[in-house]
Amino acid sequence: MSAWSLPQLFENIHNDIDHRLSTVRRSVAHPGSKGDGSESVWLDLLKTYLPQRYQCDSAFIVDSEGHFSEQQDVVIFDRQYSPFVFHYENQKIIPAESVYAVFEVKQTLNAANVTYAQRKIESVRTLVRTSLPIPHAGSLYAPKPLIPIVGGILALESDWRPALGKPLQNKLQENTENGLLNCGCVASQGFFFYTSDGGYTFQSEHKAVVSWLFKLLEKLQFSGTVPMINVMAYAEWISRECPVEHSPGE
Repeated sequence: MSAWSLPQLFENIHNDIDHRLSTVRRSVAHPGSKGDGSESVWLDLLKTYLPQRYQCDSAFIVDSEGHFSEQQDVVIFDRQYSPFVFHYENQKIIPAESVYAVFEVKQTLNAANVTYAQRKIESVRTLVRTSLPIPHAGSLYAPKPLIPIVGGILALESDWRPALGKPLQNKLQENTENGLLNCGCVASQGFFFYTSDGGYTFQSEHKAVVSWLFKLLEKLQFSGTVPMINVMAYAEWISRECPVEHSPGE
């Protein structure tokens, strides 16, 4: 009987994800369905291997002032301390306070898709997040500082040659404010992460998916826990009048 092997286990995880992403790209003709299939592969990876404190799904993000983000392909969020704002027929709206990370999923990494991902993450980071004092033993801790929201892009392949070279670095550094991409994974090539000195580290890697996953987990661990949400700031919207909908031609 063969013995267990961690290198073999990690290679199998990577190969499974790479194979599934490749199959979606080769087999699914409709662009929308192809995108949905790729999102499903990445979500399945994260749902399976991240700790239970982190939940993962496609969703919109909303803040207590009524502003909504663009739809996010992959959201890593808290469900231990934060409620859903809306959840119906697989449509999810998550409060901004509960978000740890968001990712854009694409078939290939290129300049246009990086710009698109930067815009998507910016629509999340510009939302307002509340943070209440935390009660304890008859007293209160000060409100928890807001955690930085991780933003990234996930793809199967890259249009650049080399995949993780200077052209990608230049493109990533065009937006270092709210649209900053902290990390990304190109399953067939490697991954990248933003560094504390304001640059990027790029790693070509045979087991790129697993290596990126462990680096992401480390980053999430150091993020700590989401702040205590002011649920009543959202509840204030209950008593407000709903917008009047008009039929076409009215």
